[in-house]
Parts: sequence; structure tokens; C-alpha cells
Amino acid sequence: MGRLDNKVAIVTGGGSGIGRATAILFAREGATVIVADVTGAETDTGGQIGARATAIHADVANAADVRAMVDLARTRFGRLDVLFNNAGIEGAQAPTADCTEENFDRVIAVNVKGVFLGMKYGIPLMVEGGGGSVINTASIAGLVGFPGIPAYCASKGAVIQLTKTAALEYATHKVRVNAICPGVIWTPMVERFTGGTEEGKAQMTALEPVGRMGTAEEVGLMALYLASNESAFVTGTALPIDGGFVAR
Repeated sequence: MGRLDNKVAIVTGGGSGIGRATAILFAREGATVIVADVTGAETDTGGQIGARATAIHADVANAADVRAMVDLARTRFGRLDVLFNNAGIEGAQAPTADCTEENFDRVIAVNVKGVFLGMKYGIPLMVEGGGGSVINTASIAGLVGFPGIPAYCASKGAVIQLTKTAALEYATHKVRVNAICPGVIWTPMVERFTGGTEEGKAQMTALEPVGRMGTAEEVGLMALYLASNESAFVTGTALPIDGGFVAR
């Protein structure tokens, strides 16, 4: 307990899945957490956390929303120590030639532009405060290809490159920037991939060498490590948490 004492954190996509689990874990470890989401479920997460949480409605693809999110950290708490750019969408499934331009644009807007905007407005506040930790949610789909989700794969590969670039740019400012690359994690997103069937769930589980899906809480523990001072010498990385998926 107390690994994030006196730290202020923003968690995007905090209404469900990895974002919710991580926001709860950050607060449990002592952080004050701004929970951001576009769905309205951010208030539910904030309610679960209690006094350590502030919920804000934010579309990460909208610059005004992201500015407001970071301004909340500035005006209410005077600092930002941890930024977890976690919000993301999978988009519609289709082969590359059948992927619509609208689908591609929306996935890139949320998954890539959203991470860019978070860093654009969040990093300066971290620099002012003497440093911080940015954690970007990429995916094993940014490390290897997956048929049928070209926009998602492209977006997560871009997140990894944005991470590496920002890490180099702000290393001397004591701002660390890392990406996490979840494998098959049991979240609402993966549940949609299964089609809501036991057969679909079994197929997704079979992808994992360890024989099970990961949990949102397990990903949250990796984010906690990167948010804490324990990872002070870690920056510019893309860390898989995937049950061995990319080891094959």
C-alpha cells in the first residue's frame, strides 16, 4: 500500500475494463485519480473509488476535452504525476480492403490521436512539476499482425512509436513514457470479439500459451509498476503482458 502516495493521476477509458481496474488500484495505492471516459461510466468508477476520485466526461479524440481534463488536474490539484492514456476502441472487423474509411479514421482518432493529445497537454504539466510517468495502452496487435482488424493494428503500432519518441524527447525532464501491450484480457472489448458465445470465448482463450485470458487487474498491476517510483529507470519500452503470446 502507498506506492502512489501524494501523486495525482489521470486515467482515460476509466469507465470499464483495464481503465476501471487501474483507477481503483491507483487510488488504493494512495493516488488522487481523475477518471475520464466518454460513456458516462466514469461516474460509476468514481463512485466505487470515493473521495480520492474525480470523474470527468472526455472524448480523447477531441482536443478541447483533453485540455479540460488536464486543466482539471492543474486547477484542482496543481500537478500531474501519472497519465494513463488507456482509452481505445477496436472498430469494426473486416479485412484491409473491406475496412471502411470512416472506421479507419475513427479508430486512429481515438487510439492514436487520443494518446497524442494526452501527451501534448499532459506532459507540459508534468515538466512543470518536476517529472512524471506517462503510460500508453498499446497492444500485442501493435507487435504482431491480426487479420481482420487493420485499423486497430495500425493504431497500436503507432502508439508504440509515439511512446518511444516522447520518451526520448522528455527523458532529461524526468518524464518517463512507456507503453503496455496487453494480450487477450477479459474485458468488454474482448467479450465483443467472442460474439458473446462460449465457443468464441474458448477460441480466444486458446490463443494464450498459458491457457487462460489475463485479467484487467493484472494489467493494472503493470501500470502501477510503471506509475510508481519503482520503475524510475524504465522509459521508452513497450512491455507485453500477454501470457506468452508474442514469444511464439
